[in-house]
Amino acid sequence: MADTIASFWGPVTSTTECCENNYAHSSYIAEFYNTISNIPCILLALLGLINALRQRFEKRFTVLHLSNMALAIGSMLYHATLQHVQQQSDETPMVWEMLLYLYILYSPDWHYRTTMPIFLFLYGVVFAVFHSFFRFGIGFKAHYVILCLLCIPRTYKYYIYTEDLSAKRIAKLYVATLVLGTLCWLGDRFFCKEISTWPINPQGHALWHFFMGFNSYFANTFLMFCRAQQRGWKPKIVRLMGVLPYVKIEKLKRK
Repeated sequence: MADTIASFWGPVTSTTECCENNYAHSSYIAEFYNTISNIPCILLALLGLINALRQRFEKRFTVLHLSNMALAIGSMLYHATLQHVQQQSDETPMVWEMLLYLYILYSPDWHYRTTMPIFLFLYGVVFAVFHSFFRFGIGFKAHYVILCLLCIPRTYKYYIYTEDLSAKRIAKLYVATLVLGTLCWLGDRFFCKEISTWPINPQGHALWHFFMGFNSYFANTFLMFCRAQQRGWKPKIVRLMGVLPYVKIEKLKRK
Protein backbone atom coordinates (compact mmCIF):
# COMPACT_ATOMS: atom_id res chain seq x y z
CA MET A 1 0.00 0.00 0.00
CA ALA A 2 1.00 3.63 -0.39
CA ASP A 3 3.84 5.15 1.64
CA THR A 4 2.89 7.13 4.73
CA ILE A 5 6.37 8.57 5.51
CA ALA A 6 9.61 8.95 3.56
CA SER A 7 11.20 5.64 2.56
CA PHE A 8 14.85 4.74 3.04
CA TRP A 9 14.87 2.08 0.29
CA GLY A 10 13.41 4.21 -2.49
CA PRO A 11 10.49 3.45 -4.81
CA VAL A 12 8.84 0.03 -4.60
CA THR A 13 10.18 -2.34 -7.29
CA SER A 14 8.67 -5.63 -6.09
CA THR A 15 5.82 -7.15 -8.10
CA THR A 16 3.65 -7.81 -5.04
CA GLU A 17 2.56 -5.68 -2.09
CA CYS A 18 0.42 -6.68 0.87
CA CYS A 19 -2.45 -4.97 2.66
CA GLU A 20 -0.25 -2.97 5.03
CA ASN A 21 0.66 0.71 4.86
CA ASN A 22 4.25 1.13 3.75
CA TYR A 23 6.71 2.79 6.14
CA ALA A 24 3.97 3.43 8.69
CA HIS A 25 6.27 2.85 11.68
CA SER A 26 9.80 3.38 10.38
CA SER A 27 11.50 4.80 7.29
CA TYR A 28 13.72 1.70 7.29
CA ILE A 29 10.96 -0.95 7.31
CA ALA A 30 8.40 -0.89 4.50
CA GLU A 31 5.93 -3.41 5.94
CA PHE A 32 6.54 -3.49 9.67
CA TYR A 33 4.21 -6.30 10.76
CA ASN A 34 4.98 -8.45 7.73
CA THR A 35 8.66 -8.14 8.61
CA ILE A 36 8.65 -8.91 12.34
CA SER A 37 6.10 -11.73 11.92
CA ASN A 38 8.91 -13.91 10.52
CA ILE A 39 10.70 -13.97 13.88
CA PRO A 40 8.68 -16.95 15.28
CA CYS A 41 9.66 -19.02 12.23
CA ILE A 42 13.35 -18.30 12.82
CA LEU A 43 13.13 -19.19 16.50
CA LEU A 44 11.19 -22.41 15.87
CA ALA A 45 13.59 -23.45 13.12
CA LEU A 46 16.49 -22.78 15.49
CA LEU A 47 14.93 -25.06 18.13
CA GLY A 48 14.40 -27.74 15.51
CA LEU A 49 17.98 -27.37 14.31
CA ILE A 50 19.35 -27.73 17.85
CA ASN A 51 17.28 -30.88 18.37
CA ALA A 52 18.41 -32.37 15.06
CA LEU A 53 22.08 -31.70 15.80
CA ARG A 54 21.92 -32.75 19.45
CA GLN A 55 20.39 -36.14 18.64
CA ARG A 56 22.37 -36.56 15.43
CA PHE A 57 19.50 -36.84 13.01
CA GLU A 58 20.41 -37.20 9.35
CA LYS A 59 21.90 -34.11 7.70
CA ARG A 60 18.79 -33.65 5.58
CA PHE A 61 16.96 -32.35 8.65
CA THR A 62 19.79 -29.97 9.51
CA VAL A 63 19.55 -28.55 5.99
CA LEU A 64 15.74 -28.43 6.23
CA HIS A 65 15.75 -26.36 9.43
CA LEU A 66 18.41 -24.08 7.97
CA SER A 67 16.28 -23.62 4.86
CA ASN A 68 13.33 -22.59 7.07
CA MET A 69 15.53 -19.97 8.69
CA ALA A 70 16.87 -18.76 5.34
CA LEU A 71 13.34 -18.42 3.99
CA ALA A 72 12.21 -16.40 7.01
CA ILE A 73 15.24 -14.10 6.80
CA GLY A 74 14.67 -13.65 3.06
CA SER A 75 11.04 -12.81 3.75
CA MET A 76 12.11 -10.21 6.32
CA LEU A 77 14.43 -8.59 3.79
CA TYR A 78 11.70 -8.52 1.17
CA HIS A 79 8.97 -7.04 3.33
CA ALA A 80 11.37 -4.56 4.91
CA THR A 81 12.48 -3.17 1.53
CA LEU A 82 9.85 -4.11 -1.09
CA GLN A 83 12.65 -4.32 -3.64
CA HIS A 84 12.69 -6.82 -6.50
CA VAL A 85 16.07 -8.33 -5.56
CA GLN A 86 14.94 -8.93 -1.99
CA GLN A 87 11.67 -10.38 -3.32
CA GLN A 88 13.77 -13.07 -4.98
CA SER A 89 15.44 -13.76 -1.62
CA ASP A 90 11.96 -14.65 -0.39
CA GLU A 91 10.54 -16.52 -3.37
CA THR A 92 13.57 -18.58 -4.45
CA PRO A 93 14.06 -20.14 -0.96
CA MET A 94 10.34 -21.02 -0.99
CA VAL A 95 10.97 -23.27 -3.99
CA TRP A 96 14.21 -24.66 -2.58
CA GLU A 97 12.42 -25.53 0.65
CA MET A 98 9.69 -27.44 -1.19
CA LEU A 99 12.34 -29.36 -3.16
CA LEU A 100 13.85 -30.40 0.18
CA TYR A 101 10.46 -31.59 1.42
CA LEU A 102 10.02 -33.62 -1.78
CA TYR A 103 13.41 -35.23 -1.24
CA ILE A 104 12.72 -36.11 2.40
CA LEU A 105 9.27 -37.49 1.59
CA TYR A 106 10.14 -39.59 -1.45
CA SER A 107 13.82 -40.53 -1.08
CA PRO A 108 13.29 -43.51 1.31
CA ASP A 109 11.56 -45.46 -1.47
CA TRP A 110 13.71 -44.17 -4.33
CA HIS A 111 15.84 -46.99 -5.72
CA TYR A 112 18.50 -44.79 -7.33
CA ARG A 113 19.96 -42.83 -4.42
CA THR A 114 21.97 -40.25 -6.34
CA THR A 115 19.53 -39.39 -9.12
CA MET A 116 16.92 -37.64 -6.97
CA PRO A 117 19.22 -35.24 -5.07
CA ILE A 118 21.15 -34.41 -8.25
CA PHE A 119 17.95 -33.73 -10.20
CA LEU A 120 16.40 -31.62 -7.41
CA PHE A 121 19.63 -29.67 -6.94
CA LEU A 122 19.91 -28.88 -10.65
CA TYR A 123 16.21 -28.01 -10.75
CA GLY A 124 16.71 -25.55 -7.90
CA VAL A 125 19.75 -23.96 -9.55
CA VAL A 126 18.02 -23.58 -12.92
CA PHE A 127 14.94 -22.09 -11.28
CA ALA A 128 17.06 -19.58 -9.32
CA VAL A 129 18.84 -18.47 -12.51
CA PHE A 130 15.63 -18.03 -14.51
CA HIS A 131 13.88 -16.36 -11.59
CA SER A 132 16.68 -13.79 -11.37
CA PHE A 133 16.00 -12.66 -14.94
CA PHE A 134 12.23 -13.06 -15.30
CA ARG A 135 9.34 -11.88 -13.14
CA PHE A 136 7.02 -14.87 -13.22
CA GLY A 137 4.17 -13.30 -11.20
CA ILE A 138 1.22 -15.68 -11.24
CA GLY A 139 3.46 -18.33 -12.79
CA PHE A 140 5.57 -18.45 -9.64
CA LYS A 141 2.50 -18.94 -7.45
CA ALA A 142 1.18 -21.73 -9.70
CA HIS A 143 4.60 -23.41 -9.70
CA TYR A 144 4.80 -23.24 -5.91
CA VAL A 145 1.29 -24.67 -5.47
CA ILE A 146 2.17 -27.59 -7.76
CA LEU A 147 5.25 -28.40 -5.66
CA CYS A 148 3.09 -28.30 -2.52
CA LEU A 149 0.49 -30.60 -4.08
CA LEU A 150 3.20 -33.12 -4.98
CA CYS A 151 3.95 -33.49 -1.26
CA ILE A 152 0.38 -34.41 -0.29
CA PRO A 153 0.20 -38.09 -1.40
CA ARG A 154 3.32 -39.17 0.48
CA THR A 155 2.49 -37.06 3.54
CA TYR A 156 -0.93 -38.70 3.71
CA LYS A 157 0.68 -42.14 3.35
CA TYR A 158 2.96 -41.38 6.30
CA TYR A 159 -0.03 -40.24 8.31
CA ILE A 160 -2.16 -43.35 7.76
CA TYR A 161 0.77 -45.66 8.49
CA THR A 162 1.68 -43.84 11.71
CA GLU A 163 0.09 -45.43 14.76
CA ASP A 164 1.46 -43.07 17.40
CA LEU A 165 -1.38 -40.76 18.46
CA SER A 166 0.94 -37.93 19.48
CA ALA A 167 2.57 -37.93 16.06
CA LYS A 168 -0.85 -37.94 14.41
CA ARG A 169 -1.83 -34.90 16.48
CA ILE A 170 1.21 -33.05 15.16
CA ALA A 171 0.15 -33.90 11.62
CA LYS A 172 -3.30 -32.48 12.39
CA LEU A 173 -1.71 -29.31 13.78
CA TYR A 174 0.23 -29.07 10.54
CA VAL A 175 -3.02 -29.16 8.54
CA ALA A 176 -4.78 -26.73 10.92
CA THR A 177 -2.02 -24.11 10.74
CA LEU A 178 -1.89 -24.49 6.95
CA VAL A 179 -5.63 -23.88 6.63
CA LEU A 180 -5.63 -20.92 9.03
CA GLY A 181 -2.59 -19.37 7.39
CA THR A 182 -4.04 -19.79 3.91
CA LEU A 183 -7.31 -18.14 4.94
CA CYS A 184 -5.36 -15.19 6.34
CA TRP A 185 -3.32 -14.91 3.13
CA LEU A 186 -6.41 -15.04 0.92
CA GLY A 187 -8.22 -12.45 3.01
CA ASP A 188 -5.27 -10.07 2.91
CA ARG A 189 -4.79 -10.64 -0.82
CA PHE A 190 -8.34 -10.36 -2.13
CA PHE A 191 -10.18 -8.20 0.41
CA CYS A 192 -7.64 -5.45 1.00
CA LYS A 193 -10.00 -2.74 -0.26
CA GLU A 194 -12.61 -3.70 2.33
CA ILE A 195 -10.04 -4.24 5.08
CA SER A 196 -8.62 -0.76 4.47
CA THR A 197 -11.90 0.75 5.69
CA TRP A 198 -11.79 -1.14 9.01
CA PRO A 199 -10.67 0.67 12.20
CA ILE A 200 -7.99 -1.98 12.74
CA ASN A 201 -6.10 -3.91 10.06
CA PRO A 202 -5.91 -7.59 11.15
CA GLN A 203 -2.61 -7.93 9.24
CA GLY A 204 -3.57 -11.09 7.41
CA HIS A 205 -0.21 -11.55 5.70
CA ALA A 206 1.62 -11.20 9.01
CA LEU A 207 -0.70 -13.85 10.47
CA TRP A 208 0.15 -16.02 7.45
CA HIS A 209 3.83 -15.76 8.41
CA PHE A 210 3.01 -16.58 12.04
CA PHE A 211 0.95 -19.67 11.24
CA MET A 212 3.38 -20.88 8.57
CA GLY A 213 6.25 -20.65 11.03
CA PHE A 214 4.45 -23.17 13.24
CA ASN A 215 3.32 -25.07 10.14
CA SER A 216 6.92 -25.65 9.06
CA TYR A 217 7.90 -26.69 12.58
CA PHE A 218 5.06 -29.21 12.83
CA ALA A 219 5.86 -30.57 9.37
CA ASN A 220 9.52 -31.02 10.25
CA THR A 221 8.69 -32.66 13.58
CA PHE A 222 6.28 -35.13 11.97
CA LEU A 223 8.78 -36.01 9.22
CA MET A 224 11.56 -36.48 11.79
CA PHE A 225 9.31 -38.86 13.72
CA CYS A 226 8.47 -40.87 10.57
CA ARG A 227 12.10 -41.05 9.48
CA ALA A 228 13.20 -42.15 12.95
CA GLN A 229 10.63 -44.94 12.76
CA GLN A 230 12.05 -46.04 9.42
CA ARG A 231 15.52 -46.15 10.94
CA GLY A 232 14.36 -48.08 14.02
CA TRP A 233 15.31 -45.31 16.47
CA LYS A 234 12.24 -45.74 18.72
CA PRO A 235 10.97 -42.16 18.40
CA LYS A 236 8.51 -40.58 20.80
CA ILE A 237 6.95 -37.15 21.05
CA VAL A 238 7.87 -35.15 24.13
CA ARG A 239 7.14 -31.51 24.93
CA LEU A 240 9.54 -28.72 25.70
CA MET A 241 8.38 -27.13 28.97
CA GLY A 242 5.18 -29.13 28.55
CA VAL A 243 4.13 -27.13 25.47
CA LEU A 244 6.21 -27.38 22.29
CA PRO A 245 6.43 -30.92 20.83
CA TYR A 246 9.68 -32.38 19.55
CA VAL A 247 11.02 -35.83 18.69
CA LYS A 248 13.18 -37.80 21.10
CA ILE A 249 14.93 -40.91 19.82
CA GLU A 250 16.84 -43.89 21.18
CA LYS A 251 19.43 -45.13 18.74
CA LEU A 252 20.62 -48.69 19.16
CA LYS A 253 24.13 -48.79 20.54
CA ARG A 254 26.68 -50.51 18.35
CA LYS A 255 28.44 -53.41 20.01
